[in-house]
Amino acid sequence: MASRCSPTLRQAQRQPAQAQQAAAHPGCRSSARAASAARQPAARAPRCRQSAAAAAAAGSSSSSALDGAAISVSGVDLTFKGRGINKQVLNTASLAVPRGSFHMLLGANGCGKSTLLRVLAGLFRPDAGAVHVDAPCGFVFQNPDHQVVMPTVAADVAFGLGRYRLSPEAVHAAVAHSLAQVGLSEFSERPTSSLSGGQKQRVAIAGALAECPRVLLLDELTTFLDYEDQENVLQCVRRIVDGSRRQQAADAPAQQAAAALAAAAAAAAARDAGPAAAAVAAPAAPVTALWVTHRLEELEYADSVSYMEGGRIAFSGSPAEMRQYMRRLGAVV
Repeated sequence: MASRCSPTLRQAQRQPAQAQQAAAHPGCRSSARAASAARQPAARAPRCRQSAAAAAAAGSSSSSALDGAAISVSGVDLTFKGRGINKQVLNTASLAVPRGSFHMLLGANGCGKSTLLRVLAGLFRPDAGAVHVDAPCGFVFQNPDHQVVMPTVAADVAFGLGRYRLSPEAVHAAVAHSLAQVGLSEFSERPTSSLSGGQKQRVAIAGALAECPRVLLLDELTTFLDYEDQENVLQCVRRIVDGSRRQQAADAPAQQAAAALAAAAAAAAARDAGPAAAAVAAPAAPVTALWVTHRLEELEYADSVSYMEGGRIAFSGSPAEMRQYMRRLGAVV
């Protein structure tokens, strides 16, 4: 399955500018709700319908579709200005993430990795450069207590589906499938207040999956978790990516024959039930996950890794190549 871009404000009261930019972004469906999120820290920000491409870079997105990259960033600059602040946080950042991969963005605190993720989500608009993210996409922030807001697990996973014209049966099926993907099928009616941090984080991921994302943008999901929960969340994302690739491979022989039917079904679904139904009707597509972290021990779960320093991507390669690079920098790996 693949997401609508679903950014949730981590600390909305402390980040009013972020909410305001989200409200102004053309991919966001409800600007009024984004604006209200700046005043209500527990509120969930709107789920965006389109890829998180900066408006100024939208014209360049087609090339990424040709080179096999689900995420493509080229020469992105971003400087925060205002109230005596003039700080460049992204400096000609460039990144390419292959479709159907689990890619980690590694770097020390303050290097710009979370800011780059917010650019991909459409929460920040870059000053220069080109950005493409396959649509639809989903965003999960690091603190689950600021995004899991409904009283029960099922209600929280279904939260974003409320803006589509879906039957109760379709919503129930989407919720059940999403919970199965994150290993929480038996938790459907469990109060969210009774969950561990790792379980809440998986519920947040399921909420993004319910809207059928092709890209998952994941911002330091293990920051507030103990070791067991960290492992469970990492394994969950690894299974989602691997499962989507297996599904696509199994469906490949039928793809060509089903293409015309799927296109017609998707068009009908878009007219009658909204984009979520259209995504379900479309042929299976691999899910790409971009995971932001500063933990070297998490690299074993990745297909590929990029290291960020000083607002730019300094190195990209396999996890083994990244460890060698970090050793050259003096890190104990």
